[in-house]
Amino acid sequence: METHEEFSWRGRRVHWSRRGSGPPVVLCHGTPWSSALWAPFADALSSQYTVHLWDMPGYGRSSKDDGHDVSLAVQGELLADLLRFWGGPPPHLVTHDIGGAVTLRAHLLHGAPIASLALIDVVALAPWGSPFYRLVGENAAVFEALPAAMHEALLREYVSGAAAGDLTGDQLRMLAEPWLGPEGQRAFYRQIAAADQAHTDEIEPLYPTVGVPTLVAWGTADTWIPADRAHRLAGVIPGARLELIDGAGHLVQLDAPVAVTAALQRWLGSVTA
Repeated sequence: METHEEFSWRGRRVHWSRRGSGPPVVLCHGTPWSSALWAPFADALSSQYTVHLWDMPGYGRSSKDDGHDVSLAVQGELLADLLRFWGGPPPHLVTHDIGGAVTLRAHLLHGAPIASLALIDVVALAPWGSPFYRLVGENAAVFEALPAAMHEALLREYVSGAAAGDLTGDQLRMLAEPWLGPEGQRAFYRQIAAADQAHTDEIEPLYPTVGVPTLVAWGTADTWIPADRAHRLAGVIPGARLELIDGAGHLVQLDAPVAVTAALQRWLGSVTA
């Protein structure tokens, strides 16, 4: 049975859901995505695991209040508190994009107990960011004021660039929907403007201290965060397992859903046996 609930944290409303039964698994999304990207995988895993989905504040169905900090620092602290709120045994974390940095910060800086880590095309190693990020950071108010049609066209072009192949109309709608309307448009540029490599620079020296089983999985055709980072990251986390997903871009969940599902089932099976 699936439940949909909210966690209140420092004035923010965090939408989360839970389904299935068995060892706890938490799926963490990145940017500019939401938990909707992980939903089909949560369904597939729920026959064996208790699967949690959640939207970071500023994303998806969680609150998008203009005055709230949505930086990686805040998200990491929030995740640590959310995991404590859920309780139970330490969960297995499956992460994507900035969800990786958020989870690593929650674990390494805030003591969040976790059983294992799956880091999939994650933001974790310098350098990261793009010229578009820098442009938005310097001109966030201008982008927030774009006419709605121009914003939607830019948004669709931007998210399409994360996939190795063409996205379907339904996939584009799923990815774009949380960022439409006045509130969504402001939130989209606000979370880009808040991106700061300093938040991964702070924890990068700590990666050799990660003491839980770790999978590093990556799409070989990822143009947002090239696969050389996978090799580097697996090399600094003790005992990390490396798995490459041929032909998949940054949106591995949409480019190679069967391969990603199989990789997660193998991984979770190995760490919960």
